[in-house]
Amino acid sequence: MKNTIAERVLDFLKGFPPFDVLSYEQLFKISSQVKVIYLEKDHFIFKQGDALHDSFYIVKDGAIGIYRDIALVDECDEGDIFGLRALIRNDNYLLDAKAIEESIVYSISSKLLEEIIINNTEANQFLIASFATNTRNPYSDEDKGTLFANETILKPNASSFTEVQSASFSKNPITCDTHTSIKDASLIMSRNKVGSIVITESKQPIGIITDKDLRNKIATGHHDISEDVEAIMSTPVITFPPSITVAEAQIAMLRHSISHLCITKDGTVNSELIGILSEHDIIVIHGNNPSVLIKEIKRASSAEQLQHIREKAQVLLKNYIEQHIPISFISNIISAINETITKRIINLSISEIGAEPPTTFAWLAIGSQGRKEQLLFTDQDNALVYEDVSNDEEVKSYFLELAKAINNKLHIVGFELCPANMMASNPKWCLSVSQWKIQFENWITKPDEDKIMLCNIFFDYDMVYGNQELVNNMSDSIFKAIDSYEIFLNFMGRNALKNPPPLSFFRNFLVEDSGEHKDQFDIKARAIMPLVDAARLLILSENIKDVNSTIARYQRLAELEPQNKDLYDSCINAFRILLRFRTQQGLKHHDSGRFVDVDSLSKANRLKLKGCFKPVKDIQELIKVRFKLSQML
Repeated sequence: MKNTIAERVLDFLKGFPPFDVLSYEQLFKISSQVKVIYLEKDHFIFKQGDALHDSFYIVKDGAIGIYRDIALVDECDEGDIFGLRALIRNDNYLLDAKAIEESIVYSISSKLLEEIIINNTEANQFLIASFATNTRNPYSDEDKGTLFANETILKPNASSFTEVQSASFSKNPITCDTHTSIKDASLIMSRNKVGSIVITESKQPIGIITDKDLRNKIATGHHDISEDVEAIMSTPVITFPPSITVAEAQIAMLRHSISHLCITKDGTVNSELIGILSEHDIIVIHGNNPSVLIKEIKRASSAEQLQHIREKAQVLLKNYIEQHIPISFISNIISAINETITKRIINLSISEIGAEPPTTFAWLAIGSQGRKEQLLFTDQDNALVYEDVSNDEEVKSYFLELAKAINNKLHIVGFELCPANMMASNPKWCLSVSQWKIQFENWITKPDEDKIMLCNIFFDYDMVYGNQELVNNMSDSIFKAIDSYEIFLNFMGRNALKNPPPLSFFRNFLVEDSGEHKDQFDIKARAIMPLVDAARLLILSENIKDVNSTIARYQRLAELEPQNKDLYDSCINAFRILLRFRTQQGLKHHDSGRFVDVDSLSKANRLKLKGCFKPVKDIQELIKVRFKLSQML
């Protein structure tokens, strides 16, 4: 007789890792033994200190809250696994699991976990990665924090460039023997300008010391520099053969939480050491090395050449994303390339005009480029400020001509002209210092919806080229105006709340209800910009200058307000995930990555995005309270 209940359970489980890599027979065996548990709201599955159950759990419908004492530390919904860590530890529960709404949960026997799942290589890899990354904070570093964080590592794209490329490693590893003192080993590292030294015996690697070991074990006073290296070396070392690929190296470093791999003749610890491979080597392994591209930019003689180089930078971006390089590092690299391109374009444009600027000026990147968060080809937003002069009309005419040439060249490179004309070639965005000050004062003391929008774009400016003193004067005038009209921050606060948290009452994505992008999710407006707007508002309220990037703003806020550090850290990590996701979408669809077809996303990616929405809600609640906005909404 056909077991229809087991079939229905099977159909559900096969859509989620690690069950999606099991065979039909394995899945059916699990499904036929699943226990179905119905839970009313606020009912517990297990509590802190409870004896270990002989099962783990997966949410079928509803939502389960994971609590430490009374603090909600994670929220599990459809497809999420919980109760697994206690099984792997084989110890009592350290957290509470409670239904936060009416829920149905599947209970799966721990015997089946051991018999089927752990013995399946791919499923076991998933569990190892899950156990390593499922931390207390659901918005933890980069893509961590959900059980699906390592899906791309566990299921690599076979056509990926990094999957098959051999990793270039240092073929002259610095070594010493076990009786070398820590002091002498440090001197050898310093003399050779390396971050590691391998301890060998009969030319075979038996241990390694890195800069991190010196910081954590020597600088802290745990060991004395007169001791032998074997007192602090990490052992055994992880070894690979010379044929190691980039992907293998990345996975090994991730799995073992290390930054260096030893390369030996046959790939084992029992053969001769012939090289060392570091995380740094992985980062610079591609031909489109940032330093090479920047040298090419400085030599370029036309916008067309710069366009070709910027396209190379997109390849570099794609490779970095695929290699799971931290998004902050990627942002800094791409921003440096964009900035160098802009500087080169400015110099080419000045030469093209055939006359030197009549006075000093500064070119400002604003919006996402000013925050150093412009990874994809998006609209250009920029402005120009020049020194106060008596013959303003003549000087302004020169700078408008220069700005038009610069904007056109940036367009050739790939940065579209701004549809709203927020560019330096617009007379309203090409002003003297005094004129900018008057404009700022007008925006701040007589705010309306349009002026607030202009403030949101402009207050993220970053000087790319020119006279820094002019920019400092502008900054001083902005903060002076805000100090004299503090209610302006309340207007900005109200604007920061215009996009509510991106989930509906029924925990569905809020999508566009009309227009070209109907039924698509606007990741920029509904998720990224609320975090950006909140960071800008809070940093302005602290009278902090020269901190423009969203991540840097939250980091500074965490220092200033330690009581809110957890919230600000959550915002940082959510922002990193969202920025990476938008970049991935943009690279995939060859667009700005702004609008996402939610139905096309995997369950893993939907959950990953949903995990980022709680900080949006929490930071907006903080703003609502701090700026007393409840009565204004």
